[in-house]
Amino acid sequence: MRCPFCGFMETQVKDSRPIEEGVSIRRRRVCLNCQSRFTTTERIQLCELSVVKKEGRRELFSREKLARSIYTAVRKRPVSPEQLERVINALQHRLETMGESEITSQNIGEMVMEVLNNLDPIAYIRFASVYKEFKEAQDFQEFIGIHLDASLNKDTKKTMKEKQKYPTLFSPDDKMTPENKKKPNLMES
Repeated sequence: MRCPFCGFMETQVKDSRPIEEGVSIRRRRVCLNCQSRFTTTERIQLCELSVVKKEGRRELFSREKLARSIYTAVRKRPVSPEQLERVINALQHRLETMGESEITSQNIGEMVMEVLNNLDPIAYIRFASVYKEFKEAQDFQEFIGIHLDASLNKDTKKTMKEKQKYPTLFSPDDKMTPENKKKPNLMES
């Protein structure tokens, strides 16, 4: 590994430890020429991925670029760095195990939006504003309206299922049904 300080080609590993639930290895290195210390991270790469951009040009998949866009979306939000690393690792793993050597930037964007929608709604909207290229305030209003409608429909479906499963929890009055009529207390006799 080349030293980032003096460019010398020989460095020595002083410490290695697994990180990110064993998905990566963090290595502390020392340059044999200038004695500077630095850290490297080693990750498993299953296959070379190419990203096909909107205009048709291709570039190699960059984990750092993916991470940067997600970090920007969640900036100043209550999301821990550990959560972000798990999300980024999961997305990268998902992309690498799709079995394709090329993936469109649109597919990556949709995957990120899906994850951010579950992680943090504000980060989801921030990412969408860049990904979908919002030009004016009306774009935000329309997107948030669609997002709220979808969220309300999801909540309504969930409530309907819960009402069917637990009808007594949602009944406005305490009507007695044959199933929950008072049973005689054996201690009263």
